[in-house]
Amino acid sequence: MTFPDITPDLKTAMPDLRGRLLANQSLAELTWFRVGGPAQVLFTPSDEDDLAYFLKNLPQELPVYVVGVGSNLIVRDGGIPGVVIRLSPRAFGDISAEGDIVVAGTAALDKRVAETAASATIGGMEFLFGIPGTIGGALRMNAGANGSETKDVLIEATGIGRDGTKHTFTNADMKFVYRNSGVDPSIIFTSARFRGAIAAPETIRARMEEVQTHRETAQPIREKTGGSTFKNPPGNSAWKLIDAAGCRGLRVGGAQVSEMHCNFLINIGNATGHDIETLGETVRARVKENSGIELHWEIKRIGIPV
Repeated sequence: MTFPDITPDLKTAMPDLRGRLLANQSLAELTWFRVGGPAQVLFTPSDEDDLAYFLKNLPQELPVYVVGVGSNLIVRDGGIPGVVIRLSPRAFGDISAEGDIVVAGTAALDKRVAETAASATIGGMEFLFGIPGTIGGALRMNAGANGSETKDVLIEATGIGRDGTKHTFTNADMKFVYRNSGVDPSIIFTSARFRGAIAAPETIRARMEEVQTHRETAQPIREKTGGSTFKNPPGNSAWKLIDAAGCRGLRVGGAQVSEMHCNFLINIGNATGHDIETLGETVRARVKENSGIELHWEIKRIGIPV
């Protein structure tokens, strides 16, 4: 599927734009599942000011989506109309540490932030070592692992609104809940400040090794997969409910429920976005029938179904 090419009009309307605009750019290679259709426009801003200029001058009727490394995302096969914005590590990936504070751009990998903190003997951010995404996703979803969450260490975040204005959000402003935040979805986060606690280097490293060992032994990290598919219901574990419903190893087309960890879906070679989403909905229906509990998607799904 291809969309009308609107990039010439956007370039005309934004003569001072410095970032890159691409029409009908495939998004499959930008997601861990390796599925999905194209973006009508893929925009990579050159810096925060360029992003603000773009958003300020973008026609309001055009929808805007943001993608990071695509580790927790299903792009549907019909693609995404409007604009997809991808913040590059070069422009938004800087990380620095001083005292007990870590500052990171939102394109920085969670794992790199944990490593930077460890090198500065800042503890409390080891959990980020086990999250295969970026800081932007961590802010939006209150990402967590191994008993800790983003809300536990965030001081403040900055972002750009749909009208191009810059905003700063305190931890309280973020309105964090389990695997989500209450900030307007149109805000595009650009940087964040975190506070940890000075700790012994060997303690921090040992904790990071525990996090990594858990990932390698319990999760299908070498497969074409996403993060955890469904949120854990209160007082329960999604994977246990899925297993009890007989869904371990269940397949739809080229998509399969992981045998290793059944709250992970995997592309076993030739899955479509439709296969993966249909498999997820099949799992939800079977769990509801078996236990009466309704699972809610943790993985984001965007675009047009085919």
